[in-house]
Amino acid sequence: MKRIVNITYFVHGTTTDNEQGIATGWSPGELSELGKGQSIDLKELIKDKEFDVVFCSDLKRAVDSAKLTFDERYIPIIQDKRLRECNYGDLNGTSSKKVSPIEHIDKPFPNGESNKDVEKRIREFLKDLLQNYSGKNIVIVAHMAPQLALEVILNGKTWEQAIKKDWRLKQPKEWKPGWSYKLEE
Repeated sequence: MKRIVNITYFVHGTTTDNEQGIATGWSPGELSELGKGQSIDLKELIKDKEFDVVFCSDLKRAVDSAKLTFDERYIPIIQDKRLRECNYGDLNGTSSKKVSPIEHIDKPFPNGESNKDVEKRIREFLKDLLQNYSGKNIVIVAHMAPQLALEVILNGKTWEQAIKKDWRLKQPKEWKPGWSYKLEE
């Protein structure tokens, strides 16, 4: 029997670090007023969609976004540390100009991890989704690296392609309200 999980992926709202050009990485991060508004506005954009469960990164900015968007829907919100942003190690909390995802596809950040490490975490998470949520519509609220990992795993892109096509690299930077993925086995 074929197992399918429908995934809707949302990146957390804009943070104060985003606005200041800081690469938050594994630091908790704080939603800015703009980010809080984005998370609240998202409720209206998805009001007609049905979801069974919300998974979010355990980092504060993702948890806060998930709660602002989904608390009133009375569906479970489950935190999962596998959905964390890439650990930039010594560069967590430094200028985002110092953090180059393309240079760290295979090579970990100093005292951190690589994008391939994030991909490994996401593959484990997806395996659990297939085993436990087949036939469900789930939401993920997380970060850039896990979303790019989904592009690699589910859409067959290379890391280079996923990074070069990433909307966050375009100017002006605009928050995007979500992506749809189909996980099948």
